[in-house]
Parts: sequence; structure tokens; C-alpha cells
Amino acid sequence: MSSVFARTAGRLAILFVVGFGVAGCGINKIPAKDEQVKAAWSQVQNQYQRRADLVPNLVATVKGYAAQEKSVLTAVTEARAKATQTVLPAEALNNPGAFRQYEQNQAQLGGAISRLLVTVEAYPQLKSDQNFMALQVQLEGTENRISVARRDYIQSVQEYNTLLRTIPYRWTAAIFYPELKQYPTFTTTERNQSAPTVNF
Repeated sequence: MSSVFARTAGRLAILFVVGFGVAGCGINKIPAKDEQVKAAWSQVQNQYQRRADLVPNLVATVKGYAAQEKSVLTAVTEARAKATQTVLPAEALNNPGAFRQYEQNQAQLGGAISRLLVTVEAYPQLKSDQNFMALQVQLEGTENRISVARRDYIQSVQEYNTLLRTIPYRWTAAIFYPELKQYPTFTTTERNQSAPTVNF
């Protein structure tokens, strides 16, 4: 009876040690962090799409007052088209080239919008137009949301990439998740990452 009890207790102890070891080596933490990065990336894309959706109304409003600024309006329209037509593969985060192209297109759109807003300075009537003022507020809010979403993504990537490079998680990933790779992060200049600053 005592030998059966000892064997059962021994097996339970082994299961406990193995279970604790598996839990401690990050077998669940690694995919959880991977999903966190993907969710943060989706939020970045969501905010970029929100900005792109505001552009046609912004261009139409400015065009009503400043049609002569055709080159600026065309640049914004073209940058928006380029940013929204970038086809990201399903695994864009694992494709550094596609990621960089997407990042560059979004930076170009941000720069074009900044130039448009600076051009508006010469049109006092436009600056006082209710539609334009509402669009400006929405655009500023969206730029702030983009900054927050990018910050959250960068932080998620940092945590995830650190897991894949440190022991024991590095070993766990190699054994259980060999397909997982480090994710890229944003590399644009500080000027491209900041919201347009225009005094109206």
C-alpha cells in the first residue's frame, strides 16, 4: 500500500515539476505576445485608414476655397492613393520589405497633409469654414491616435522580440514555435512621426 502511494506521489511530483517547467519556459507566453503584436499592428492600420478616410473631405473642402493650389491638392490625393493601394501580404509583419514600403507610403501621406495644412494659412475664409475646422480637429485627433498606436506597437514588438532573444524563451521558441520570427519596428524620421503643427 505504501509503495503504491509512494509511486503515485512520485508521479504527481514529476508531473508537477514538468508542468511548472513548461509553464516557466514561456510555452504560452510566446504566442500570447505574438498575438499582442498582431493586435497592436491592426490598431496602427486602423488609425492610418481613419486618416486616409478624412483626406477626400479635406481636399474637397480646401478645393472649394483654394482651387489654385492644384499641385498641393494633387500631391495629397496621390499620396493617399499610394498609401491605401499598398497591398500588404497576410504576413506583412514577417516581410520587412512590405513593412518598410507601407511605412514610407504612410509617411509620404503625412507629409503631404502637413504641406496642405501649411498652404491653408493663406486663406482666412477657409480657416474659418466650419467644415474645415471640424476636419482639422478630426485630423489632429487621428494623428494623435496614430502616435499612440505606433507607440503601443513598438512596445509590443520590443517585448516580443526580447522574449525570442532571451533564455529560456529562446529555447522554447526554437522547440515549439520555430516558425516565429522577430517583428520589424518603425524607422521613419522623427519629423515623419509627429503630427503636423499648424497654427490657425
